[in-house]
Amino acid sequence: MPLSISSTVQSYPTHLPLRKIANTILGDHYTLSLTFVGATRARSLNQRYRHKDYVPNVLSFPLTDTVGEIYLCPAVAQREAAKFDLTPDGYILYLFIHGCLHLKGYDHGPQMDALEAQYRRTFNVQ
Repeated sequence: MPLSISSTVQSYPTHLPLRKIANTILGDHYTLSLTFVGATRARSLNQRYRHKDYVPNVLSFPLTDTVGEIYLCPAVAQREAAKFDLTPDGYILYLFIHGCLHLKGYDHGPQMDALEAQYRRTFNVQ
């Protein structure tokens, strides 16, 4: 699976099994771009494309059936991790799983929750 990772922020995790997670959820023929962004960029993307005025933790944009983008805000993940009883890296993994499931076509609800729990166990997200 082609996965490109970029960042507009200085600090972001570089040691997480993101490629393995993306390949498991999306398949090896999916092309994914992951960008770690700051709060200003995250809010701007959220306003522009979703018409919502807050800083999101993750945004997913399916471009085609086999190409998509995920924007993840590490600063928000850092703040929110404890609320979900996860480490900051664990919460980033959870958000990445969440974003990949959206790209796969899942909406919020029991089915997506069950898949998130399954992938959290599979990848030992803590």
